[in-house]
This record gives sequence, structure tokens and C-alpha cells, in this order.
Amino acid sequence: MLDAPFTEPPLETASPRAPGDPTKRELLARMIRVDHAGEYGAARIYAGQIAVLGHTDKGPILQHMKEQEQVHLDTFAAAIADRGVRPSALLPLWHVAGFALGVGTALLGSRAAMACTVAVEEVIDEHYAEQAAALGEDERALRDVIERFRREELEHRDIGLEHEAEKAPGYRILTALIKAGCKVAIRLSERV
Repeated sequence: MLDAPFTEPPLETASPRAPGDPTKRELLARMIRVDHAGEYGAARIYAGQIAVLGHTDKGPILQHMKEQEQVHLDTFAAAIADRGVRPSALLPLWHVAGFALGVGTALLGSRAAMACTVAVEEVIDEHYAEQAAALGEDERALRDVIERFRREELEHRDIGLEHEAEKAPGYRILTALIKAGCKVAIRLSERV
């Protein structure tokens, strides 16, 4: 675990904002809430895939990725507590949906499970890149954590590609659907 990366002093708004615009504190709360929900969903996806493929040669690979996702989840759970951020009310939905996505793609075969990893991690890469770019020096610790986790998510994507994700039946359609679902989940989890 990181040494208290989220215990910096409260932020002041650096620039004027229009009426109705979220404050910097609200934007940070959204980031932490959605990242916590996303890492929760990712851990559930891998749990579902391991339930089906854990006994195969893909089991150790899936377990490795799940363990990294658990560190990410634990870090954002600590941030939720440290910053007093309300977790997403949709966690029960992501509990079921993440596991179902993991089981469903694994039942289609190991290539489809890896295609799921590629799709999810490509969306998360883009999401984390946007967050890191938006964070200023006053949130350097959070930015550093997000950038580290982004590198690990890209490692997961590369593992999926190395394990023939692109040879999954219906790869383009499957990944497009999963990416669309991830983007919807991100938007919902930021606010709900």
C-alpha cells in the first residue's frame, strides 16, 4: 500500500467557475468514486473469469491481473475513507455485472476472456490519461497513483493481446460492446 497518498490538505478552487460547475473538491470526489467503482468491477470480472478458467493454463495469468486490480481497489477504498467520498451507489450492480461479464467471456473461451481484458483496459487507459492530465501539482500524489495504475492496466492489455485476444470469435463486435458498456459505467459511477 502506498504511504497515505490521499491525505493532502483540502483544495481551494484555483480558477473562477460558472454557476452550476462542480467545485474542484466535487471533481476529485467524482474521480475517486469512479476509480473505486471501476477497480471493483475489474476485480469482479477477473473473479468471474477465474471461476471458469482458473483451472486452465490461463488461471495464473488471470490471478496475477486480479491481484493487481485488488491493490488498485484497496488504494481507492482508502481514498474514499481518507477524503470522505461517497462510494458509488451502483456497486451492487457492478458486483453482479462484473462477475457476469467475466463468466460470460470466459465461457466463450480464453481468447474471448482476453478480448474482454483488452477492451476494458483500453477504455481505462484513456480514462486514467484524462484524469492524470486534469490533476494539478496540488494533487501530485493522486496523479502519481493514477499514472502507476494506468501502466499496470496497459500491462494487462498487452497480456491479453499476447494471449490471442484478437483471435476471439467476433473480436471487433465483442470489444466494441464491452468498451461501450465501460464508458456508460464510468459516466454513471461518477455521479451515482
